[in-house]
Amino acid sequence: QVQVAESGGGSVQAGGSLRLSCAVSGSIFSSNPMNWYRQAPGNVREWVGRIASDGSTNYADSVKGRFTISRDNAKNTMYLQMNSLKPEDTAVYYCNVASLFWGKGTLVTVSS
Repeated sequence: QVQVAESGGGSVQAGGSLRLSCAVSGSIFSSNPMNWYRQAPGNVREWVGRIASDGSTNYADSVKGRFTISRDNAKNTMYLQMNSLKPEDTAVYYCNVASLFWGKGTLVTVSS
């Protein structure tokens, strides 16, 4: 059974940085694309970015140039480096594996 666990959320002031991690159990990690999503209070869940098995990345326009996704296949872990954070980045951030498996999320709060 695949288990997905996000970590690294917290509170930060606008302009600050955070790095989120997503740890995945099992051998599914290295051969599949991984996605980050987020959901702000009262909003629908939105896609943040994606990293393919070859390491290529794509980002939503709202985070492009500020967020960076990376992966360490040896550790079965994906990362989301978030810089220049804005209050509108406040949300629960979720990790998705191969469009099938979800973690429970980690809360990021950005204060102005």
